[in-house]
Amino acid sequence: MSTATNSTVYYDRFDSPIGPLTIAADAHGLRHVLFAEHCRPAPGQAQWLYAPEAEALAAPRQQLLEFLHGQRRHFTLPLAPVGTAFQCQVWQALAQIPYAQTWSYRQLAVHVGRPTATRAVGAANGRNPLPIILPCHRVVGSNGSLTGFAGGLAVKQALLALEAQARDY
Repeated sequence: MSTATNSTVYYDRFDSPIGPLTIAADAHGLRHVLFAEHCRPAPGQAQWLYAPEAEALAAPRQQLLEFLHGQRRHFTLPLAPVGTAFQCQVWQALAQIPYAQTWSYRQLAVHVGRPTATRAVGAANGRNPLPIILPCHRVVGSNGSLTGFAGGLAVKQALLALEAQARDY
């Protein structure tokens, strides 16, 4: 995981079972998975070029679609999200949440060694540039309630249901 980028980022938009997705990658790996309402790069980011045929996008697109169709449980992609050292630490911890399980924000904070930093962990979780791949949808409130998600709570619920259904087979 990285703290900076200055390369050209290639992106593609495609339909999925949970709605349109945008993926963006460069030579270092996958940088973003974006939902329909967040499909534009933030100001000041590297130049984005629409290039659905880019080699860097083929495996992420395929693996995301396999996951969303219940045919994949783990991703094997080079990842290159950009964030602070703390954000990257939280994002790496997301990858440790087992498939079809959930953790509370407190559990995530304890896992990264910052048990009193639940709010900071929640903020880093909310800035996860690779939702689904780094499964922030598996983070729930301390009482098990669904909390914010970039794709919306209906999408979060659908992802958790997909995983629960696949777990039962």
